[in-house]
Amino acid sequence: MRRRTLLTTAALAGPLAAVAGPQVASAESPDSGHGQPAPKSVGAAATPMLAPGPSVPGPTLADLVAKLTGPDSINHTDTRYQVMGTDLGAMWDNGSGQVLMAFGDTFGAGTVGGGQFGEDWRSNVLARSSDHDLSDGMTFDDMVVDRPGHAKELLASKKVDNDEITVIPNSGVSVGKRQFLHYFSQNHWGPWNTNYGGIAYSDDNGQNWTKSNVRWQNSAPLWGRGFQLGSLVRHDGFVYLFGTGSGRLYDIHLARVPETRVLDLSAWRYWNARGWTAREADAVPVVAAPSGEMSVLYNAYLGRWLMMYLDEYRAAIVMREAPDITGPWSGARVVVRGGEGGEYPALYAPFMHPWSAASGDQDLYFAMSQWGPYNVFLMRTRLDRAVDTANLLSDPGFEEQPDRQVRVPWFVCGQGGIDRDGSQSYAGKNNGYVRAAQGWNALTQAVVVRPNRRHRLTAWVRSSARDVPDGALGVRARTGEIARTSFGHLADYTKVSVDFDPGDNADIEVFAGFWGAGADAWVQVDQMSLVAL
Repeated sequence: MRRRTLLTTAALAGPLAAVAGPQVASAESPDSGHGQPAPKSVGAAATPMLAPGPSVPGPTLADLVAKLTGPDSINHTDTRYQVMGTDLGAMWDNGSGQVLMAFGDTFGAGTVGGGQFGEDWRSNVLARSSDHDLSDGMTFDDMVVDRPGHAKELLASKKVDNDEITVIPNSGVSVGKRQFLHYFSQNHWGPWNTNYGGIAYSDDNGQNWTKSNVRWQNSAPLWGRGFQLGSLVRHDGFVYLFGTGSGRLYDIHLARVPETRVLDLSAWRYWNARGWTAREADAVPVVAAPSGEMSVLYNAYLGRWLMMYLDEYRAAIVMREAPDITGPWSGARVVVRGGEGGEYPALYAPFMHPWSAASGDQDLYFAMSQWGPYNVFLMRTRLDRAVDTANLLSDPGFEEQPDRQVRVPWFVCGQGGIDRDGSQSYAGKNNGYVRAAQGWNALTQAVVVRPNRRHRLTAWVRSSARDVPDGALGVRARTGEIARTSFGHLADYTKVSVDFDPGDNADIEVFAGFWGAGADAWVQVDQMSLVAL
């Protein structure tokens, strides 16, 4: 069978020069309309990177607590349930004193890991746990079985490539005694093509499941429908679904339904930044691409909503925060570092433990998968209330840039890089810069904002004295420039700001750069901020 694989590319973190797509063609002015926000697809491979850890307020880099599945795990799933290798581990409270944990493709015999997947293939399995002390791991009460000592496949799949190769659970939620599971039916791995994302339900605590008619149908040739991967959340009488496309390179959108009508597709409504609409096509993103498997929960310690997901471009698990379930969502912070040579290579699928999020404790526990060992691990991060959640930009001070190349979430049009070690920065250890003799050169980042609301973009900027650059700080949408302010020679770091209303646009791109006048010139940028007013 063909399996999904993690990218080891510019997809994970390469500089813009290695990424195919509209951002590369940047000899255009910022108001030309030809520049685009971050690409939804990735081209040529580049040298993998190690994403650095936070050096400003934010969640700590996570540490490993315990291996949950497979050989030598605390649950001994290989001998107890014939689960030698599995992934995912989406968790939710079943409402009856247990946490349910749904896993993806599972294997129980032969060699598992290192790209091998053994035998006794089940598309999905489920564990139950009542363990409240996660400091030494998460022990399972049991797993759903079809015979003694053998974990049961919950949702059947055809296991036929280019038809239905497998069925993968994404997240779950309970309403009363009924359990709901969001899953996707996979047509083909590499590229990810899903047949649909759908809802299944169980009325016996996960022992037996029924696939409902609630499906977000997908199809060739574009395979472009949303809500294929998703995270279910129950809140204030509604079940919410954060959803993304077929794979790990799409924006995140939001839908909801009254909790009494989860199985009625016509009752689902979609967030359009002004309210809820019956037209899925009118939905606007709440978080910009890329996004992979995700988990969204309210965190009692922070008093805010948390979102964790795989950022495929950065090869990292990242976290965002928001005051409301609809956002606005803060810039993303790295919580676990991946990449070749990283602490946790080929990491993916972070799923927060619901009791940990609700406990009010500063430590947050979550499950995470690794492709190499092909098993699931319990991780722990320490949260920080001092995070600037109003800033919508990720890595606003360039502090998470690991070397002198511009890496995601930032991109460079023209020529530029990163000054390191604090000698050139306004604050912290890093700053970004662009330097060239001609053409348009800028640092850019794609971000989601609330349409029709005033915002302020700010940056600390310094520029060369000779051949004063035609500098610009501004914002553009897919259709062209929204706003900008100009600057010339700035001998010292100077605060430059521009206020704007994005109109009907939710996807925007911020830029800071200059037009070369024929001789060497440069602009340095640090401590950028984008906030709603």
